[in-house]
Amino acid sequence: MTRPNAKNSLLPSVRVGAELRQQVEKVLAADESLSSFIEASVRSEIHERLTRQTFLQRGLQSKAQAEQTGVYYSADYVMGRLDDILANRKAKKAKG
Repeated sequence: MTRPNAKNSLLPSVRVGAELRQQVEKVLAADESLSSFIEASVRSEIHERLTRQTFLQRGLQSKAQAEQTGVYYSADYVMGRLDDILANRKAKKAKG
């Protein structure tokens, strides 16, 4: 049985120029290895791409719903609602 975080697969090695390698080494934390940096970068990119896909899917669903129902919201209306949400959150945070 494998543990959930067991590292049992390899990603392909990547050839990069010396300048990029030097840039990476300059930004590594004191206790960080190049391998851990690359793993974190891959995880971050996966998260970003999944987030982007979800965002686009929601947008396409909203577009389809608007086309079906004929109900559209202006940018001013949406921005006003977002401002209200933000103001409410800030007020709750200020209250503790």
